[in-house]
Amino acid sequence: MASNGSVWGIEIGQAALKALRCHREGDDIVADAFDYIEYPKLLSQPEADPTELVAEALAKFRERDDARGHQICMSVPGQTGLSKFFSPPPVELKKLPDLVKYEAKQQIPFDLEDVVWDYQMMPGSTIEEGYALESEVGLFAMKREMVYRQLQPLDRAGVEIDLIQLAPIALYNMLAFDRMHDRIEENAFVADAPPSSTVLLSIGTDSSDLIVSNGFRIWQRSMPIGGNHFTRQLTKDLKLTFAQAEHLKRNARDAADPKLIFQTMRPVFNDLVTEIQRSIGFYRSLNRKAEISELLISGNTVKMPGLAAYIGKNLDLEVHVLDRFNRLGGEDVLSIPSFRDNAPTYAVCYGLCLQGLGVSQLRNSLVPREIVVKRIIRAKKPWAVVTLATLMIGMSAHYWSAQRTWAKTHPDLWGRASSAVSTMSSYSSQQVSEDDKLKSKLKYLDVLGHEVSSNSERRLQWLEILRGLNAAVPRTAYPDGKPPSPKELPFEDRMDIHITEIESKRFEDLAEWFSEKRAVRYREEVRNWARVTGNPVPEDLATTTGPTGPGWVFELRGYHYYNSPKRLGSEGSNHVRKYLITNLMSKPIPLPGPDGEIIDFLPDELGLSFPLLLNDDKPKSVKIPNPDFDPETMRRPGGGGGGMPGEFDAGEDEGFAGGPAGGPAAGRTRGVGPDGKKLEPPELDVLRHDFIVQVVWQPNTMSERMQIRAEKLEAEKALEDQEGGEGEMVEDADSVAAR
Repeated sequence: MASNGSVWGIEIGQAALKALRCHREGDDIVADAFDYIEYPKLLSQPEADPTELVAEALAKFRERDDARGHQICMSVPGQTGLSKFFSPPPVELKKLPDLVKYEAKQQIPFDLEDVVWDYQMMPGSTIEEGYALESEVGLFAMKREMVYRQLQPLDRAGVEIDLIQLAPIALYNMLAFDRMHDRIEENAFVADAPPSSTVLLSIGTDSSDLIVSNGFRIWQRSMPIGGNHFTRQLTKDLKLTFAQAEHLKRNARDAADPKLIFQTMRPVFNDLVTEIQRSIGFYRSLNRKAEISELLISGNTVKMPGLAAYIGKNLDLEVHVLDRFNRLGGEDVLSIPSFRDNAPTYAVCYGLCLQGLGVSQLRNSLVPREIVVKRIIRAKKPWAVVTLATLMIGMSAHYWSAQRTWAKTHPDLWGRASSAVSTMSSYSSQQVSEDDKLKSKLKYLDVLGHEVSSNSERRLQWLEILRGLNAAVPRTAYPDGKPPSPKELPFEDRMDIHITEIESKRFEDLAEWFSEKRAVRYREEVRNWARVTGNPVPEDLATTTGPTGPGWVFELRGYHYYNSPKRLGSEGSNHVRKYLITNLMSKPIPLPGPDGEIIDFLPDELGLSFPLLLNDDKPKSVKIPNPDFDPETMRRPGGGGGGMPGEFDAGEDEGFAGGPAGGPAAGRTRGVGPDGKKLEPPELDVLRHDFIVQVVWQPNTMSERMQIRAEKLEAEKALEDQEGGEGEMVEDADSVAAR
């Protein structure tokens, strides 16, 4: 087992063995050694012996690099394993392993005894009060015989592997740590508004791994095309040997006719771009809201002239070669020319080192459990032998001492005393046991009484806050509770605000919610609210520190149609500010008091504060169903003039239901019924404004509210007394001056 802090990441590729050693210095990852051992032949060549070539490379690795005492992590190709990601229903964390095991039986097409599998929750999963609410779980598996086949050359070389990871997952760990660590550490994942995604293409010798990730979620696919396909194309078309074609591919610009070389390889370029387009298209079909910002390419094939530019031009994406790592230190290694030349091939090794050092997002391992147990037992054997030897020596010494003492005693002299002591000890134990039982019962009754008495006020808080939020939503009281027809009252003249969704989230410290960015937005909205309502801007607005301590944040999503262009300044967000925000700040909320009477509490007494309109968008034109539309008119002769549904504008004369011109219904106008009245369209074009409002709730019990109200009254009374005293002093001064 590894004993020091350095980790080797090893990738056994088809063309070379790559190895990178890293260690931690505080929060920094530093590379302190590397190796790149190229095989004399590619492992996939017909005349090559993969077992012998890999064994020779591992022997060189052991000769040139010190692997003893270091943790060693190894990658396996993505196509040799299985990676599945699924979203479980809300479940307790302690029940998640059983749910994952059930999912593994459904997803893995083999008996679980024949595979090595592991799982892990993805970053950004929502966990509250011991429940996994909105989460995604990654399931990783590999056939047991395939694992032992991958370990066989390393076992023969005497290299002990501590961790096995799929190459695409190692690439994701590298990408999440090196390029996306800020968003993962600072932001929570929102499925409806995911961050932009990055495509990482690792071009291997015979196949390529493509992963798409936004840091919180990952999608990966192995493609059956790699750098070897370019060589084979040259071999086939130019009648060259494999070695000649490989040399020509690597030095295409120096060839006698570079244009011929690139034209020969063009079909492979096209196949590669097609596979990438298919993969990205399929990913976008699964994730409609995903946005892809860039494409990174790794692997030594990227050194082929024109490859990156060709891919970027055909995919219309910003393409970068992954030839440097932003968060990897160690200039003694990074500045070596051989490392710089092969830097694009070390992405997998870097990801393995990150997992070995414990700073990666995914930490699953495909090392068989029997191997792990065997190593643990082997590591603990020396300590177990020492412990047993010490125990045997101690027991022998104790036995020898007790034997000597027993040989000198006289049981007949101490029999009665020993019996009395035993009796008293038994009586004492019985009384202590009875006392402990009574103490446990008393503690249980105390806890039960506290729960029964303390929850009488708290159990109504959620009903009260929901009633308060409902009361804050502006509504128009229509006769009989039925809205009028759009003809009687157009939608654009209706002041109603419609709430479609209410979400809540608890914060242990609301200062986390009131970030610097949200504070700026809050101050801006308070000024907008003051401008719309005519209220003064609070003097302490610039120094407002926001809420602190535990509490809830409610998010209200809704819309309204009060967006007529003729009421400029009162439509859109201003309508929300003028009514909904104002109500959340000051509208009294009638609630039952301590004695059953109805008391009007202000929102701040209920615990509501800091209402904030998050968006300030313009109203958008949408189509909504017309309540006056009668579908039967479309089925009656002449109901719509035989046009398509929705064609209700006056047009040329036609027959009813599309009959021949000059028939019984000739002369009718499209969109006009048999009675000569204009038909109502099925949909209406209106301006709708969508908004998102958040408000803080720090619950107050009824007794706390009454206390807050009493303190307000005392403060107002003290202020009145102070103003009255000052008035009397002014009057006395005036009378003295008059005399």
